[in-house]
Amino acid sequence: MAGGALGGGRRRGGGFADINVTPLVDVMLVLLVVFMVTAPLLATGLRVELPDVKATETPLKDTKLVVTVTKEERILFGKTADGKDRDVTADIEEVLIRSERVQAEKELYIRADKAARYGAVARVVAAARRAGVEGLNLLVQPEIEDEKDVPKKQ
Repeated sequence: MAGGALGGGRRRGGGFADINVTPLVDVMLVLLVVFMVTAPLLATGLRVELPDVKATETPLKDTKLVVTVTKEERILFGKTADGKDRDVTADIEEVLIRSERVQAEKELYIRADKAARYGAVARVVAAARRAGVEGLNLLVQPEIEDEKDVPKKQ
């Protein structure tokens, strides 16, 4: 009975009296390292080329709610007094917040040039979200089908 007095780790049923947590800690540390290494890799985006779209013409409710992003990364919204597009590149968020129409309708159309950088469009989307816009619509140029592809009505 000397083995029982020294705490040999056995009880009468033949099993161990205490749980060895060392393997559990080892596995948890390995998982922690794996997730710490892979988490930054998941945050980076993949390089993709977006496909051309075949879409029908979408009627606009109001052209005053269209934000245009040019290939030079200029952001245009509304018109100036002389009828030209107003450049709001420096303060797009404040312009959207101050716009009564945007705040009333909570909707905005974004028309971006095909050669515009993604960052410029993402900046407009972020500014619109911060301004409280709930409905964002991306405008595309629909492809015009060739005459020979369209079946003729008889």
